[in-house]
This record gives sequence, structure tokens and C-alpha cells, in this order.
Amino acid sequence: MATRRLRPGTGRLGAALLAGALAGVLATGCGAPAATGADDAHTTAPPAASPAPPEDLCTRVVAHWSREVLDGTTYGDYQSMGLSNGQYEILRDVVDEARAEKGRAGAAAADALIDRRAREGCVAWYRSGGPGEGPWQ
Repeated sequence: MATRRLRPGTGRLGAALLAGALAGVLATGCGAPAATGADDAHTTAPPAASPAPPEDLCTRVVAHWSREVLDGTTYGDYQSMGLSNGQYEILRDVVDEARAEKGRAGAAAADALIDRRAREGCVAWYRSGGPGEGPWQ
């Protein structure tokens, strides 16, 4: 008695698998859009949010790492922090001032100083050209 070998994907099981796969493809949007009665085809996506200005991004990253350095929870290598040399210079000035402020007026005052001085430093840095002024800036 000879055994007949079927190729994969043939017979009733293969047809059922093929039909299921086809239904799945059509259900995921590869077919014609379903009629809903509304004018769905002419809606537009909301505009993408505009990117934050570079001085805002600089302020966030410098303030974050300034707090980490002030708390002593990180190593002070600017490259491992993802900072440019210019941002790192701002960070060093901010941390020096924050240490003095923390000693004088406490942690809350140092925290407020970090936000204020990081913002001032980044705005000034970008006003004068930002990171494009030199190879490590």
C-alpha cells in the first residue's frame, strides 16, 4: 500500500490556512476601506508637535545632569552624559554655584538655582551660536 505524501499547504487544511491568512490581511487594512457612512477618507491627522527649541533641550539636559552631579550619583564625564563641551561648561558653572547655594540656603534653593542658571546659560550659549562654533562645542 503506497502512502501519498501531500505538499504543505495543499488539501483542506492548506485551503483553510490560506483563507484565514487572506482574511487576516484584508482585516488589517490591505483591502478597501469599510463604509461607515462618515467621510473618513477625507480626515487629516493633526499636525505633529513642533520640536522644542534647542535652548529648551539644553536646559533640560544640563539641569538633569547638574542635579545628578550635585547629588554625587554620577561620574562627571560629559561624553557619557551625552553633553557637548559647551553644555558641560554650563553644567560645571551651574554645579559650582549650586554647591555654594546648597551650603548657604539648602537643597530647595540649590534646586531652584539649577533651573534658573541652566536656562540662562543655555539661552546665552545658543544666542552666541551654540554647538556649531567649534569641533567640540
